[in-house]
Amino acid sequence: MDNILICIKKMLGLDKDYAPFDQELIVFINSALMTLTQLGIGRNGFVVVDGSENWSDFLIATDMSKVEGAKTYVYIKTRLDFDPPANASLLKALQDNAKELEWRLNVKAEQEL
Repeated sequence: MDNILICIKKMLGLDKDYAPFDQELIVFINSALMTLTQLGIGRNGFVVVDGSENWSDFLIATDMSKVEGAKTYVYIKTRLDFDPPANASLLKALQDNAKELEWRLNVKAEQEL
């Protein structure tokens, strides 16, 4: 699995070495990870501190659909907080996608209990 911060930066269209917004991104990433943890996905108390953390540090999963769903969710939530789209239709689509991912990941976590 790859680095959380670098993965999200790539998805946002930022170069991995471009660091001016790293601290803001880390705050938004941690908010999304907290939500995932509450949904039953990931390790309790996990936070990205310095950008060296990997998905495998957070996710206790061998199910790749859960891993990819978590990555997508963190990207969407980070995008909505960091760089929300001006287009109302795109904004709603991202918000709806985040809510659907929350539901699906929660169902996946409950199936594993």
